[in-house]
Amino acid sequence: MMAVQQNALGHVRYVLKDGLKFLPLYGWYFSQHGGIYVKRSAKFNEKRMKNKLQAQMKAKTQMYLVIFPEGTRYNPDIPKVIADSQAFAMKEGLPVLKHVLTPRVKAAHIAIETMQDYLDAVYDVTVAYEKTTNQSGQRIEAPSMTEFLCKECPRIHINVERVDIKDIPKDQSFTRRWLHERFEIKDRLLTEFYEATDPEKRNKFPGEGQVAKLSLKKTMPSLFILTGITAGMLCTETGRKVYVNTWIYGTLIGCLWVSIKA
Repeated sequence: MMAVQQNALGHVRYVLKDGLKFLPLYGWYFSQHGGIYVKRSAKFNEKRMKNKLQAQMKAKTQMYLVIFPEGTRYNPDIPKVIADSQAFAMKEGLPVLKHVLTPRVKAAHIAIETMQDYLDAVYDVTVAYEKTTNQSGQRIEAPSMTEFLCKECPRIHINVERVDIKDIPKDQSFTRRWLHERFEIKDRLLTEFYEATDPEKRNKFPGEGQVAKLSLKKTMPSLFILTGITAGMLCTETGRKVYVNTWIYGTLIGCLWVSIKA
């Protein structure tokens, strides 16, 4: 949403979990668009990630590099993930977080270390959703895209803080402490958002907010083009065969290509 408002949607690059490379067609697309697939286990390949980042730098690519240090979604309906995350924090001697998962530092540290002379800043983005607590005040799962578009979640609140790249420690142990402190700030923001005793403060981030609306001119053309092409193909027998073959063979070739190039 931020990129759309700044006419920079094509400049977004993602660090993605490795399993997403098997998504039909999209796995190949993200790879070709500069996406970086990483494994969340001990098999994390630092050299491969550095090579991908250096290739982007060599090409002088202007970009937002998006990283989700938590590694997976915070979902109150899957308490084991939350409990494991909190247990990991206790094991590492870090403060236990309530509304976010304990961040993993490796991918973030490699990105900052590799691109410290290329990036200007890190933008710390915290997202909260209205109407995602039950009658007892407990958090429930974040809305799906369909629920959001149908206005079951009336608004998304986004808090953004810019951190100059020079203010981020380079040593991994210090980067871990810095990253966890950023998530402690997120946790306090979300605690106030969801649990504030003052109803006037609930469902709000502190400070003055700015309402941002996505322009239909920027979002509808791509929807109409995609829908039109898909519907046009499905209206004829030949088109349907092309559509099915594209998904099947495109996916197989894409997975093979990503596995070789990643």
